[in-house]
Amino acid sequence: MRTNPLTTVRNLGILAHVDAGKTTVTERILYLTGTTHKRGEVHDGTTVTDFDPQERDRGITIFAAAVSCAWAGHRINLIDTPGHVDFADEVERSLRVLDGAVAVFDAVAGVEPQSESVWRQADRHGVPRIAFVNKMDRAGADLDAAVASIRERLHPVPLVVQLPIGTEDGFTGVVDLPRMRALVWADGADAAEEGPVPGTLREEAARRRRLLEEAVAERHPGALEEFCDRETLTAATLTGALRDLTRTGDGVVVLCGSAYRNRGVEPLLDAVVAYLPSPLDVPPVRGTHDGAERERPADPAAPMAALAFKVNATPTGRLTYLRVYSGTIGKGDTVWDAGTRRTERIGRILRVRADRHDPLERAVAGDIVAVVGLKTARAGSTLCAPGAPLLLEPPGVAEPVVHVAVEARRSTETDRLAAALARLTEEDPSLAVRTDPETAQTVLSGMGELHLEVAVERVRREYGLEVTVGRPGVAYRETVGEGVTGFVHRHVKQDGGSGQFAHIVLDVEPWEQDADGDGAGGGFVFRSTVVGGRVPQEYVRAVEAGCRDALAEGPLGGHPVTGLRVTLTDGQTHVKDSSDTAFRTAGRFGLRDALRASGMILLEPVVEVTVTVPEDGVGGVLGDLAARRGRVTGSDPRGGAVVVTATVPLAELFGYATRLRSRTQGRGTFTARPTGYAPAPAAVVR
Repeated sequence: MRTNPLTTVRNLGILAHVDAGKTTVTERILYLTGTTHKRGEVHDGTTVTDFDPQERDRGITIFAAAVSCAWAGHRINLIDTPGHVDFADEVERSLRVLDGAVAVFDAVAGVEPQSESVWRQADRHGVPRIAFVNKMDRAGADLDAAVASIRERLHPVPLVVQLPIGTEDGFTGVVDLPRMRALVWADGADAAEEGPVPGTLREEAARRRRLLEEAVAERHPGALEEFCDRETLTAATLTGALRDLTRTGDGVVVLCGSAYRNRGVEPLLDAVVAYLPSPLDVPPVRGTHDGAERERPADPAAPMAALAFKVNATPTGRLTYLRVYSGTIGKGDTVWDAGTRRTERIGRILRVRADRHDPLERAVAGDIVAVVGLKTARAGSTLCAPGAPLLLEPPGVAEPVVHVAVEARRSTETDRLAAALARLTEEDPSLAVRTDPETAQTVLSGMGELHLEVAVERVRREYGLEVTVGRPGVAYRETVGEGVTGFVHRHVKQDGGSGQFAHIVLDVEPWEQDADGDGAGGGFVFRSTVVGGRVPQEYVRAVEAGCRDALAEGPLGGHPVTGLRVTLTDGQTHVKDSSDTAFRTAGRFGLRDALRASGMILLEPVVEVTVTVPEDGVGGVLGDLAARRGRVTGSDPRGGAVVVTATVPLAELFGYATRLRSRTQGRGTFTARPTGYAPAPAAVVR
């Protein structure tokens, strides 16, 4: 019986906190699979996936990079994702098209803030994962402590399948618990030497193998049956059960190693093949057409459906990255963009290896490829067969929280700057560009200070433009602290012919979403308690639309308004002069006036900051955080350093990296992740 070729495809991402070793893991995978013939190093700027000049200068991953390689007869399409919180939107778009992931953790630090964030992102997308505890050769490395932090902070069931041989600098290999064998890497060797479990570790390996069997049998019916019959599990049964638990999300296989020293990467590749799903193992993709939900199987013979998840828009052309979910796409094919409702033509199809590409004649269901020739497709666009339309759900786009004013140094280059910024927003939907109506300045908004720095530097390097950048600002919001009841607004307009008449009565009150929402101050709710038909239903909808119009600018400073509930309690109509337009206008101006009469609160974005600092520098760091209106929430000693967590207003963090380095002689590091909005000082205004 012929095997379906899709069973040998793995689409996976590498996820982790910044500096946990994602890119080094990716480089070792490319080297071991024969895709590259030299091991690239992040500190040397010679990695394949960090090919952008800024990535090499900064030593971090900024843009998600796709690579393709082969291992044990399987095609692995791999995406190396950023670890910095400012580029979380790149991770979100990547996770939308992946079938599995490898989460990389630092053996010393365990679960770090951004590890937690990307793990939650993967949870939302239902992406099966395996965990790789990296840097086992570092001083203070502890597999058990790292696994404990995974269990406590991320709440999966960790299924540890390896026992390290040696500790810290003496780490030389692992014991493969399912097969009870030792894999040892000699210094400078690329391949592991397989042998029996060392005598000093046999008892501990047997104990851990037993714990693994019991954990698997508790959660897998087939394994439980064999365990009850034989009081042990065969390697085949254990491997099959681990595969099932990984794919259902009931367990997470944990491996360990040192990617930098090329130890543990081969077993990781074997685990990717053995445990993570193929395109056939995940549910058929779902989409809509004419309001009806439809499915498309991962079948090359089915109608084509693909999702664009990344765009590289350069002055010489556009490269669009696609995940093909069903059907086949060929060079020269005409496809239908379900979002813009227009046709596009595929010029070329490319197998991707970061910034290098190999031409293909066609791509089939399960493939991740890049195509040339699409003119208007954006990240999130659905491409499908013209005769079988389907609209897939696009990846979510985060709302920008930081902005800067940018302008060209030479007035003659204003148009070129506008074109450059348009290309950037085309590539990165989490960037936004607008013109300030009061100052006429061009405002660039993004997810953080580093995000904007990278965008501006790209304008300078790639487009040769000299730009002036204003001081960063944050995206404030306004909300209701104390509402009003029975607020009357009457809209009457007579200017010849039919007039406009709308009379409404509004209650305005604060509103907080439940635990599934985005917390205090999030959202807007409108309801009507009008009885007796005093305001017809179509006019009620018009009032709601007008109220939503009014949310764009609040009375405190013209910031968007959020976190309120508006109730239409009464109203009046006129036989001739009432209309949708009149009631929408009344809703807009009525709510605007009601907000002026309410007690409004200015909200500012806040972030959770995690600062790792030597013990002798803790006092200065705590004082500095207090001066920045920070609220310390925890302090945890860890290996000669102290990890301080605090909640700090985003506006106070600009320039903090430089300040922290100076206070700690360059030994302190910090990360930050958004946690929502909080009232700004002296914010209640009548």
